[in-house]
Amino acid sequence: MICFGFRASNLVFNQFMDKKVQKLIETSIQIIKDASLENGAIVAANSDKEYYPRQAKDYHYVWPRDAAYICVAAQMAGIRTIQEPFFHWLNYRPENFKKEGLLFANYSTNGRMEVDQFQPDQAGSVLWAIYNFYKDDLAKAEKQEVVIRRLADGLCSEWRGKYFFKNTVDLWEESNRKTSTRMENNHTYSLAACAKGLLLAHKMLGNIEWEDVARQMIERIDDSYDHKQKRFLRNHGRIDDPNIDASLLGLTYPFEIILPDDARMIQTVSAIEKNITINGGVHRFQFDYYDGEGSAQEGAGAWPILNFWMSIYYSLRNDRKKSEAYFMWVVEKIKDDYMIPEQIFSDFREGIRPLVWSHAMFLIASKYLGYL
Repeated sequence: MICFGFRASNLVFNQFMDKKVQKLIETSIQIIKDASLENGAIVAANSDKEYYPRQAKDYHYVWPRDAAYICVAAQMAGIRTIQEPFFHWLNYRPENFKKEGLLFANYSTNGRMEVDQFQPDQAGSVLWAIYNFYKDDLAKAEKQEVVIRRLADGLCSEWRGKYFFKNTVDLWEESNRKTSTRMENNHTYSLAACAKGLLLAHKMLGNIEWEDVARQMIERIDDSYDHKQKRFLRNHGRIDDPNIDASLLGLTYPFEIILPDDARMIQTVSAIEKNITINGGVHRFQFDYYDGEGSAQEGAGAWPILNFWMSIYYSLRNDRKKSEAYFMWVVEKIKDDYMIPEQIFSDFREGIRPLVWSHAMFLIASKYLGYL
């Protein structure tokens, strides 16, 4: 017996979701434009806007990593007017960047350093964004030669063959998990970002030292695979960190260090799904308590960027069903204002909303699914 009623209702729901996705694309483009300031800075969230919630932490700062993903997503959405102003801002504004060649956690829009934690993944991410912008005509990348060299040379100056000399934090900025020369350890995601960035810098300008350092980093990434636990570790050195972390998706996208169908990557993603994916929502890592409001005794929420990241991963695996499932889990939960938050909670908390990085990852995932 054919259930025409079920088919009809399912068709109506799918049409509704398709329209919601298109509305989210329009909103995401506007959110990115709102975050792209007159002086070239791209903020993580424009808290000056009426729509930004009062209880949320102020994110009116530049995280170069967030800005890198935003630049790439904007380009996918047909926006090519924010990237070069941001590269210019990066060249001239961040405090001590000209002198040290290093990027730290975040900056005020005038370039003042807000948090002095060294985050090497930011430099790698920006190099990826610069390459992505000029990939169709790499000769034009020479316009950014100064900033490319400063970023790449800065990473190499701190690299000691197996680890960074300066203590580093990863993309989640957990200061209690800094690397150290004593432990000779590295954040695996950070290494992937740096290795890819250096390889792309070598492609753009040609420097064998950058390529050599990238190869050393890739060796350390390979070493971070734990054969007993059958997955990559988020931090590897003389003492390993066994906690499962969704940032390891970055090994495949966008940094392409590990192929999506590599058995080691499949095992790592499986561990993420089994341990930190709760009722369909992907969380950052085990024992995460950051919620963006300061009331995280209840624990952190699921991060839309990670659901979209997982969606991208499964798109690369040609698994449309799983890609759509992770993607639509977020889309279904977005409110009528079409703003994507930093986190999605199962209670009353809102946190940061909108987070521009969330909208950027939505656009990238949409592109891979064919909505954009």
